Amino acid sequence: MDFIKKLGIANFLILVLLLAIIIVAEWLFLSGEKLHGIFIGLWAPTLLGVIIYLKIIKNERR
Repeated sequence: MDFIKKLGIANFLILVLLLAIIIVAEWLFLSGEKLHGIFIGLWAPTLLGVIIYLKIIKNERR
């Protein structure tokens, strides 16, 4: 629980969402829907990059 407090509830929920996206992408890929799995799988790094970018902009304004 200390990890969640240190990370913040919003960041923890985003990480859980990204983990769910990765699991769905793997499931799709392994079940034969290779193109759908790759498409969904690219969402996680894209969302993570956008979140990092927004945090950098927020920290530069301080």
